[in-house]
Amino acid sequence: MTHYRTDRNHSEFLLFDVLGVADAYGRAPFEDVDVDAARDVLEQAERFATERLAPSFVVGDRCPPVLDPVTHEIALPGEVATALREHLASDWLGLDLPPGRCEVRVPASLRWAATEFAMGANPAVGMCTQLVPQVVRLLDTAGTPAQRRLAELILKRQWTVTMVLTEPDAGSDVGAARTRAFPQPDGTWHVEGTKHFITWGEHDATDNIVHLVLARPVGVEGAGGPGSRGLSLFVVPSHHYDPDTGEVGRRNGVMATGLEHKMGVRATPTVELTFGDGEPAVGTLLGDEHRGLRQMFEIITYVRLLVGLKSAAALSTGYLGALEQARTRVQGRPLITFDSAGPEPVPIVEHPDVRRSLMSQRAFAEGARALVLYTATLIDRMEVAEASGVPDDVAVVRHRLLLPVVKTWCAETAWQVLGSECLQVFGGSGFLEDHPLEQYVRDTKIDSIYEGTSGIQSMDLLQRRVAADRGKALGELLAEVTALADSLADSGALQVEAGLLRDSADDVTRMAGLSLDRAHSDPQVAALGARALLLAVGDVVVGWLLLRSAVVADERCAAAGEPADGDLAGRAAAARWYARQVLPRTSAALRSLRLLDSEVMDLPAGRR
Repeated sequence: MTHYRTDRNHSEFLLFDVLGVADAYGRAPFEDVDVDAARDVLEQAERFATERLAPSFVVGDRCPPVLDPVTHEIALPGEVATALREHLASDWLGLDLPPGRCEVRVPASLRWAATEFAMGANPAVGMCTQLVPQVVRLLDTAGTPAQRRLAELILKRQWTVTMVLTEPDAGSDVGAARTRAFPQPDGTWHVEGTKHFITWGEHDATDNIVHLVLARPVGVEGAGGPGSRGLSLFVVPSHHYDPDTGEVGRRNGVMATGLEHKMGVRATPTVELTFGDGEPAVGTLLGDEHRGLRQMFEIITYVRLLVGLKSAAALSTGYLGALEQARTRVQGRPLITFDSAGPEPVPIVEHPDVRRSLMSQRAFAEGARALVLYTATLIDRMEVAEASGVPDDVAVVRHRLLLPVVKTWCAETAWQVLGSECLQVFGGSGFLEDHPLEQYVRDTKIDSIYEGTSGIQSMDLLQRRVAADRGKALGELLAEVTALADSLADSGALQVEAGLLRDSADDVTRMAGLSLDRAHSDPQVAALGARALLLAVGDVVVGWLLLRSAVVADERCAAAGEPADGDLAGRAAAARWYARQVLPRTSAALRSLRLLDSEVMDLPAGRR
């Protein structure tokens, strides 16, 4: 058995019983994918991830990639290279390919549910392979005929791709980038500069890597200039190639000049790339249009949801591993009263604090998955609407609203719960390499930094999602949350939880109103509270989705006569636990937000 433990049953329960995807499956544009076919896809995706991707998870961490300083080539551990090649050669990436590149259109919610298995089994590999369909999509939709041919070669030759944004001393400020691109008489461009923190920027698992590079064009009228708007997007392969056959030739002028030594996700070669040092780095302008950042954001949008899914997958398998440990580890005597204990040692799952920890882990893990898949169903709605010719504006706006929430709430929650709860169930052993928990903790920490830190995502939510429409989209979402709470007000089983959900929705409404007022009167104080607002929105939306799950689970339990310790009953219990133990923290967040002032900003920057 590998380290990886899946919860396919919960994914299917969410999709088919709670989120109502059957309304989209089996109809245009997804005529060939009904519920039965979807279940088969999930079963096979789970098997592939468990059998082919998961085994190299640990070795990639223990034996990370190595950079040859002379050749500038990076050697992967053999097992990791094999897993990467097998994923590229499989049909699984085809689920995400754009229309025209795949025979069957697959709903987004099913694609994301299947992708969880790859991201949970081996996130280092998944962060490479899952980007390929997105780059192919961008080349197809925005590229020139030659770039669309390149998209074909990427798939046929099983090349990998990268996003090349960050530069030394620029960090998340993409607009400070100094890499330049010079036009050539033949229509190509020569890119010059240095980029760092480039995920999968160099490796030996494939014979070509296609880099999408943000750079500032030089000497072109109407293009270039300062700031992020002056950036264009260039397609720069690591090796020259024959555009007809795809045969790879000599190396292009891009090389790995540094390999980062990281806390986690060590199997991923994160490199410094140098362009045009001694040899021209020849590339082409994407689509012959200087729209670099806007084009790149089509991929960044996908990656932010992917990072949220990565966090959710790690938290789920971490919880399931902790649950197995708690059931099998015998230690300590049962608590009878505070003055006495039982006579014989018991599995630690019988101890109250371990039960508390496991229920918290389950609630957060199931909530994170629900948040990702709910957001994916909004893409289903958009694609069904597009096929019908009647746009679904609510789905479009809500999807944009939730993207920073999914990425940040899942990342922050997974890191905290894996480290403070899952790992502790193993006791001192959890701190050792004997179990994968310590690797999950290290691997997940990066998720709150990938593609925009939590602070950046929080400002994105406040500025571009909430302030931009004066809270309209958020208000409509919270109205649906409140409607569910009101519908359960007289429910005996969930009456208390419904009241807690309503109160939390009210708290977030007040937080958003206060933040909007401050955005005009005192923007720095508004920014100080942006992170609290984002996490509170995540808490409430997850509480809403879990309570929806509890309603369905209770109904099915009653209809089937399931025992109180059955799986469905456990899902309902996790939802009730979350409502009672997590949702009340929005009240504290509201109070803290009200008490914010500018003192921390008024202090001299150098004051200790």
